[in-house]
Amino acid sequence: MKKWLFCVALLSVAILQAQQTYLHCGKIIDTDKGKVLTEKTLVISEGKIRQVADGYIIPEDAGDKVIDLKNKTVLPGFVDMHVHLEHETNPKRYLARYTENEADVAFESAVFAKRTLMAGFTTVRDLGGSGVNTALRDAVKKGYVAGPRIFSAGKSIATTGGHADPTNGSRKNLMGDPGPKEGVINSPEGARKAVRQRYKNGADVIKITATGGVLSVAKSGRNPQFFIDEIKAITETAADYGMLVAAHAHGDRGMQRAVLGGVKTIEHGTFMSEETMELMKKHDAYYVPTITAGKEVAEKAEVKGYYPELVVPKAREVGPQIQGTFARAYKKGVKIAFGTDAGVFKHGENAREFQYMTEAGMPEMEAIQSATVTPAILLGMENEIGQLKEGFLADIIAVDDDPVKDIKTLQNVVFVMKEGVVYKKEGAAQ
Repeated sequence: MKKWLFCVALLSVAILQAQQTYLHCGKIIDTDKGKVLTEKTLVISEGKIRQVADGYIIPEDAGDKVIDLKNKTVLPGFVDMHVHLEHETNPKRYLARYTENEADVAFESAVFAKRTLMAGFTTVRDLGGSGVNTALRDAVKKGYVAGPRIFSAGKSIATTGGHADPTNGSRKNLMGDPGPKEGVINSPEGARKAVRQRYKNGADVIKITATGGVLSVAKSGRNPQFFIDEIKAITETAADYGMLVAAHAHGDRGMQRAVLGGVKTIEHGTFMSEETMELMKKHDAYYVPTITAGKEVAEKAEVKGYYPELVVPKAREVGPQIQGTFARAYKKGVKIAFGTDAGVFKHGENAREFQYMTEAGMPEMEAIQSATVTPAILLGMENEIGQLKEGFLADIIAVDDDPVKDIKTLQNVVFVMKEGVVYKKEGAAQ
């Protein structure tokens, strides 16, 4: 009897594994070749794309499932290379760090993660939080939380008083003297220790704040905040642990130090000069523009009381500049990876960035590629995500219209599948 039950169980597992999902796609975006293809069937099983077939294939097995996307355009799930899932903009945010517990942040981040996934972003790089972002990554992996695949930086690395010094804006008795463990360094030795601490804490990527920032309660938004020897200590140590380094940078001098120091991605890049653009091309560095965040901070700066008084002039200065910088960098041939700084604006609105990129001169297909094949390379997943190709993970989304003709359609994703699991389907309750 036991042997019979065991055989039945094995047979049930085999049947379950054999079940496949057939996606009938009116159009698909070939992100590798930059083409729009028509009337294709994607065959999905065990979390991967098993076949990309011409026409609409009807499954022979009665247990297989068909999803009709014949009047949709189907794309690989998007990658946002710059988000902050632990928080979201609001006028009480500066007080929240004194009133919210870690558990509060965790529950909120789960909401933001789901919203991001439902917007069609199946992979993100979280560039700075408290460490909850790393725990969120693990919760998503385990299936406890619905969200995108997360590459976490944990806590960003700053210098004393720098953009990511966690005690900025605090009264004196709360400032203390945070060090490498808290992500604050002032020497190459401290820099190495901070990277190793991030590794110990489970980070996937290292984030530094190479210049002043907009939303920190500190005077300058663009001054350089690391010396080159400190940056080199960070990038060299990170390389030992298989991690790339991303640098928040608004000011030009800080950007140049970051690139010369071995940083792989420059985030924001507001006051980037042509000299820096050439330097980035020479050193194979990528630009992550975050135009949406720039527009958002400029808008919110005009709302009385939304930001602290010290922040308002920085937001007014920096915010309106980023789209123009992006346009110049694109024309100059700088490599661009899609990133938004979501959290500075509402999570789930990440696709606004596509519109701003194309307004600035980037063709629609290239904008899509910047959020698919390009970040896949930077994340070391170029053979797993970013394309609708056999053997790739089944991270698949769909929109109503052809985004090459109407990029705004990407702001209304109607179907989301991640690793073969359907999270969003038109007409179904979410």
